[in-house]
Amino acid sequence: MLKHLFKTRPGGRIGDDLYALAVAQARNPAFYTRLGVEDRIDARFELYTLHVLLLVMRLRDEDTVRGQETAQTLFDVYVSALDHALREEGVGDISVGKKMRKLGEALYGRMTAYEGPLRQGDAEALAQALARNVYGADAAEHAGALARYALAARTGLGAQDFNAVLARPAWGDV
Repeated sequence: MLKHLFKTRPGGRIGDDLYALAVAQARNPAFYTRLGVEDRIDARFELYTLHVLLLVMRLRDEDTVRGQETAQTLFDVYVSALDHALREEGVGDISVGKKMRKLGEALYGRMTAYEGPLRQGDAEALAQALARNVYGADAAEHAGALARYALAARTGLGAQDFNAVLARPAWGDV
């Protein structure tokens, strides 16, 4: 029974690698200089979530067991990274559960708010959600540009072969 607990996850490394690729893209300085995203922890969380969601959607669109499992692995790595970040910030073990629940609710809310407009290609609805969450306003000057970027990234990722996405996602220009 315990051997299953300590067993390494098959494909676990690919989740780490994909998460690193999403984080690297979310840290692109153009988001902060050209698109006016403030360099704050909550805004970075929003960009990380957007990029992880774009990859998860692309992987799930593959409609294969491998695509579904890889998407789930990436999502699990992201949630684990959030937990790790809380602990690095000095949040105690007793408080981590409460904070992770709030982060989980926020993560689910963002993914729900973004996924529909991304799937439908609805730049206006996506811009509204991004304005609220990334920019903290009902309307934001650069929210439309960020929405167009996200939709173009979705298209670029969708045009890529599955293995190419795993190696080097085609995010497009910011």
